[in-house]
Amino acid sequence: MRQGWDLVCDNNWKGPFTMSVTFLGMTSGAFISGHVSDRYGRKIVLFGAMIIQTVLSFIQVVSWSWEVFCILCFFIGFGDISNYVAAFVLGTELLGKAERTAYSTLGVCMFYAVGYIILPVFAYYIRDWRMLLLALTIPEILYIPFWWLIPESPRWLIAQGRVTEAEKIVQGFAKKNGITHVGVIFQQIDTREYTLLNPSARENHPHNFLDLVRTSNIRNITILSFLVWMTTSIGYFVLTLGTPNMHGDPYLNCFISAISEIVAYTAAWWMVNHAPRRLATASMLVLGGVILLFIQFIPPSLHILTTVLVMIGKAGITISFAIVYVFSAELYPTVVRNMGIGICSMGSRVGSIISPYFVYLGTYDRLLPFLLMGSFILLAGSFCLLLPETRDQPLPENVQQVQPVTCSCCPVGFHNSAANSTKTPTPQEVQVQNNSIYFLPDSQLDQTME
Repeated sequence: MRQGWDLVCDNNWKGPFTMSVTFLGMTSGAFISGHVSDRYGRKIVLFGAMIIQTVLSFIQVVSWSWEVFCILCFFIGFGDISNYVAAFVLGTELLGKAERTAYSTLGVCMFYAVGYIILPVFAYYIRDWRMLLLALTIPEILYIPFWWLIPESPRWLIAQGRVTEAEKIVQGFAKKNGITHVGVIFQQIDTREYTLLNPSARENHPHNFLDLVRTSNIRNITILSFLVWMTTSIGYFVLTLGTPNMHGDPYLNCFISAISEIVAYTAAWWMVNHAPRRLATASMLVLGGVILLFIQFIPPSLHILTTVLVMIGKAGITISFAIVYVFSAELYPTVVRNMGIGICSMGSRVGSIISPYFVYLGTYDRLLPFLLMGSFILLAGSFCLLLPETRDQPLPENVQQVQPVTCSCCPVGFHNSAANSTKTPTPQEVQVQNNSIYFLPDSQLDQTME
């Protein structure tokens, strides 16, 4: 590609610029798809974005110029992040607490790492970039049958007042789990309101991005989450994109980097199940930041030690990146969850747009990227400690249930909605939130939990 399109010498800037264009497409996708998903549904965005990504990837194989390739990168990035976020939110809302944490770490992230491992293997044996791109795109068509297997989110349907559709989906879940004679799942309070311990079913106005800053609680969470995601993304992508520039074989370095992610995501799964969210995220960011700052004191001749420390730092940042997805999904309420994750992901894409230029700084001073990243990552770790804890807490359903931002033991941002967000749920409500997404009559609840 470099020789064919003359991406050398004076045109050397086109390499990192192409990567930035892809991330810019991801930024746009994160911003737009979140609103579309909260408005029209998770499933339609998930599969619509997959179609965009797959079709344009096939077209990209026959790109006749760098300009065309670059434009396609933008829209492929748009589709890529749109289906990723929609899939993450859909799984979060479909699954119970235990399954949700496994899906968010071992599910989504682990398969990402598997794809990362496959990439250097394919690249080593397929040196022509067009054939490599084709080989990586063909498996994408395997998602088509899943349209008939993956349902829409019942939580989202309830929030839209489409209770009958949600009833049918959950009835189907019950039958597949061997639960018979379920009866009416969503009990009707009156002719207008249903219970899912969910006041959002009564909110008929369409939600938009202004709801992410409407109250002080959700506004503080949005600002802090945006900064954490952006900074973590800078550290992650600088270390990932800089892997080929490290000492040794670039394919082997990339493969080792991918293997480290398998270990990181396994550790993230354990931490999500056993540690508080904000402490787990903050501690891993601090670990990564300290190691990156320490690298500047390692002599250049100790290549292996430098590589090991970079992998450990990257593992810490990768763990925090995996946990922050779960953390943020639990912070935002159902009615704006996809928009909230979309805004956070947009912050992440802003960081990823900047990251190639951090790598580029390494050509002038190899220590400068590590110094900047380490400082930013430590700052992100301190921001995490301000966010409210969500472990073992019910998922918020509307904006009024969002928890206030805290600093150790004292709240930072109070709002009138705080009373609602700190309201003690009934045991039955906690049971619903932690183990399912719907309300079952008492006679059937025990049977469902078996």
